[in-house]
Amino acid sequence: MSYSRKMIGLEASEHQMKLIQMGALVKQLNSTMCYIKFQLDKIEVSYVYNINKKGKYFLERIKPYPLPIKEFQNEDDVIEIIKIDITQFKNACQSRNLNNFINISLDLNKSIKMYEDLFLYYNVSKEVNEEIKTLIQMIQKKIIDAKDHSNRIYFEKEPDNL
Repeated sequence: MSYSRKMIGLEASEHQMKLIQMGALVKQLNSTMCYIKFQLDKIEVSYVYNINKKGKYFLERIKPYPLPIKEFQNEDDVIEIIKIDITQFKNACQSRNLNNFINISLDLNKSIKMYEDLFLYYNVSKEVNEEIKTLIQMIQKKIIDAKDHSNRIYFEKEPDNL
């Protein structure tokens, strides 16, 4: 075992001990992480997936905006989802609204982080939480309405969340 590998193992053990002292149940898994990058016409689309020792694959898109996708049972399923995603982004590159779409997605992601900070750092009233929930429901309704009044352009797979 090389010196750097020993150091990584020692650091991991130290981190594990600190987490246990905090009250965590820690299972250290040996895994492989893969980074995938596609440079499309107008954007970079990149992913990371982790293969754990149980052979499960957890996929996350990291560019053009972060999005956990899901856990898969095998590499073929991961590749198939990436293939579909890249096909959809290639199509999206033809849209004049691509930058707007990416910026809205980044703004939504930022909103999640802001709300988490708000809740974890401040004592937020029930009324304010309800207002925020109502606004989110309005955004979700607007997305459904837009779907209902827009022409579908991709048919190889059904949407996961609409």
